[in-house]
Amino acid sequence: MKEKAKRFLPFILTLALVAVDQISKILVIKNIPLNQIGASFFNDFIIICHVRNTGAAFSLGAGGSVFLRVLLFILLPLALMVGICVMIVTDKIKLTNAQRWFLAGIAGGGFGTLIDRIFRFDEGVVDFISIKFYGLFGLDRWPTFNISDSCVVVFVILFALSVLFSGNGREDGKRKGK
Repeated sequence: MKEKAKRFLPFILTLALVAVDQISKILVIKNIPLNQIGASFFNDFIIICHVRNTGAAFSLGAGGSVFLRVLLFILLPLALMVGICVMIVTDKIKLTNAQRWFLAGIAGGGFGTLIDRIFRFDEGVVDFISIKFYGLFGLDRWPTFNISDSCVVVFVILFALSVLFSGNGREDGKRKGK
């Protein structure tokens, strides 16, 4: 496969994550009434429920004006996702193949949330995974989230670790400044 064509391969992951995210949300909408619990596992450690979030993480900005919500929750993240996609395919930024895949995972999660923010603007993003948090940080349960949220968190961590341990910033096997 040609080198340029290989750079587009990580978008398979992006599309797969968006599909899994949206299918899971459709199943929740279809099978669990809003603000109801659909299933509980491990003595309520994990609860599958149906809630909506018109804000960002932890419902921040949910009460903001339409202009503010469009700007901060649609346009800004869309620009960020486009930037990430450009980073995946460009050769101007030195990335490992794994880092390209990690960025594709971040994009998949980001686009999954953007779809909700655009097409379910008034109803809010569909969240359905609730984890018991045992009072840590004053929370009985972690704020409810979804698959796209999980993808962003997991792939950001993987990307950060890969940058941290990739050896980038070293010259001739020695640290800079030595």
